[in-house]
Amino acid sequence: MTARSRRRTTVGVPAWSGHPYPLGAAYDGQGTNFALFSEVAEGVELILFDDGGGTRRVPVTEADGFVWHCYLPGVGPGQRYGYRVHGPWDPALGHRCNPAKLLLDPYARAVDGQIDNHPSLYERAPAGPDPADSAGHTMLGVVTDPYFDWGDDRPPRRSYADSVVYEAHVRGLTRTHPDVPRELRGTYAGLAHPAVVEHLTSLGVTAVELMPVHQYVDDGVLQDRGLSNYWGYNTIGFFAPHNAYAAHGSRGQQVAEFKSMVKTLHAAGLEVILDVVYNHTAEGNGQGPTLSFRGIDNASYYRLVDGDWEHYYDTTGTGNSLLMRHPYVLQLIMDSLRYWVTEMHVDGFRFDLAATLARQFHEVDRLSAFFDLIQQDPVISRVKLIAEPWDVGEGGYQVGNFPTLWSEWNGRYRDAVRDFWRAEPGSLGEFASRLAGSSDLYQHSRRRPRASVNFVTAHDGFTLRDLVSYNHKHNGANGEDDRDGESHNRSWNCGVEGETADPAVLELRGRQQRNLLATLLLSQGIPMIGHGDELGRTQRGNNNAYCQDNEVTWIDWRLTEEQEELTDFTRRLIGLRAGHPVLRRRHFFRGETATHAGRPLPDMVWLLPDATQMSGEDWHRSDAHCVGVFLNGDAIAEPDRYGRPVVDDSFLLLCNSYWEPVVFRLPGTEYGERWTVCVDTAEPDGAPDETEYKAATDVAVAARSLVVLSRPPVGGA
Repeated sequence: MTARSRRRTTVGVPAWSGHPYPLGAAYDGQGTNFALFSEVAEGVELILFDDGGGTRRVPVTEADGFVWHCYLPGVGPGQRYGYRVHGPWDPALGHRCNPAKLLLDPYARAVDGQIDNHPSLYERAPAGPDPADSAGHTMLGVVTDPYFDWGDDRPPRRSYADSVVYEAHVRGLTRTHPDVPRELRGTYAGLAHPAVVEHLTSLGVTAVELMPVHQYVDDGVLQDRGLSNYWGYNTIGFFAPHNAYAAHGSRGQQVAEFKSMVKTLHAAGLEVILDVVYNHTAEGNGQGPTLSFRGIDNASYYRLVDGDWEHYYDTTGTGNSLLMRHPYVLQLIMDSLRYWVTEMHVDGFRFDLAATLARQFHEVDRLSAFFDLIQQDPVISRVKLIAEPWDVGEGGYQVGNFPTLWSEWNGRYRDAVRDFWRAEPGSLGEFASRLAGSSDLYQHSRRRPRASVNFVTAHDGFTLRDLVSYNHKHNGANGEDDRDGESHNRSWNCGVEGETADPAVLELRGRQQRNLLATLLLSQGIPMIGHGDELGRTQRGNNNAYCQDNEVTWIDWRLTEEQEELTDFTRRLIGLRAGHPVLRRRHFFRGETATHAGRPLPDMVWLLPDATQMSGEDWHRSDAHCVGVFLNGDAIAEPDRYGRPVVDDSFLLLCNSYWEPVVFRLPGTEYGERWTVCVDTAEPDGAPDETEYKAATDVAVAARSLVVLSRPPVGGA
């Protein structure tokens, strides 16, 4: 006799014993298997909700390996449900079970509703568990239909070297787009609209990195201030697409809509990377709401302070951290990652505060169980893995220290490029290292330039336009008296704080934006553009707009002529990068040589404005604000995907962050006889008239600008 055939009748609902795997609610065409992990539970009830507001209670009596399970024939997609867990209430020992709190299934594939900050969500009784029932004030899991017609969907599988990442917010990218139907704006369907896809493909980006789309919670404190958790770094459901981004409903429709979006982006040649938040959950510390994990098995899911189990060990700044050494926590994360790859067809992940995931005990450990599981997994190890390589705990800044499989957000790149273009004293050496791919950070562990995800701006901080328009943050709208957000932004307002009509200031700001974009797209490594930066998007000086779901964060698609020019400039730079492998090498520069005009030349040469090579002493001058860079296309020494040797144009980058014009002498004929200007950031559109210069002649580079020249390879194009 099978497990399912041992039928039980419970409160009018026929229930069979079912199976402990898979966890969550799994529909098989005839019924649904429910499985929930809890090591501490003494009893579990499954609560089913009907459309009329009624509920049915199903006691779950079977438990194998701490997994409580049952099978309900006839229950299928669209069914809403939650759990009540009976067990010990003893915060001093880390246990917080309270059957009065309706709990969301951690493995729910879809979620209906949002919390309303009702007092019943919190444990506010002076002693013992709070008796207030939270049903009606919290979210419900939804049984989903796993079937979807993927057709001939294939992942684009872009190589790391060819990638250009576009960080985007589902809602903010499309909320005001005039060509997207109003009912689709701010949704998965809106992001898949032809007008949005055309913008992305014409821009030339290869991957869309979506800010959190896992089901998240609007914090009660933000709701009380009339705000919301716009960014979404407050996850409660690691398997469920956020329901507020669905145009067609939240009873499972969000799953199909998300899949349709991925299928559309793939058809356009765009990869989909998810920004995922596995380091903490939306339940916060002991004063936060009880929504799921806390009431199911607090001590198993969360890391508690050693010897003081009533309190949470927090390296995320959010109140809690997941217990990364617990096997069921690791299983939850790995099951979630595999689900999004195999069932939702995403192409990679960016891990928020990834250093916390490596804290198996106290320190960040690159040999932790989490990294071992990722390395060995036949599904996850084959997609793009990007770490935000820090957290707020002790020893949390880990740029350059992640395993070889990973790429990293390079925070040192951001800081160095910002410092150089605002002419910070002593910034040249660091700038050069970042432009060349940051081998000092990654080569020691035999990693390649693709280990560095280069960015100048991201969701957290100033937009590109605000970076050149504000010296100080202006976060008053967040309701925290400007105490929130980073105070040291390495920004420069070009002479006036905020909006201005001064044409000289506006011209300089435009030039600085072009300088930063050109540097980003001409650097070795993987460039990442913040959404709207190519359009000159502003947040009015707010550098921590996590709670602003309004015009502050939404892209305004009503573009000025200046914004159109910046978009065209970005498009041309991405195209230049795509067309020249010397600008996106797969290996670090090695000092290897190739012969041109009978003389060997290194693969990269750093030049003073007088065309002599930089010396060790030159790098350490505090007043050094100019440098020339020769990139030798004849010395790439990297075969293409077919094994054929690659030869490319050679380039000269003339970088001048000084506040006055500087004359650069081009190097002698051994580098090239004639050079053509292909980029000049001093021009409003960045594109000069392809002026040609002979070797050893002078090129005037305007104040705070960058000029790019090229010559064809030896022996022809």
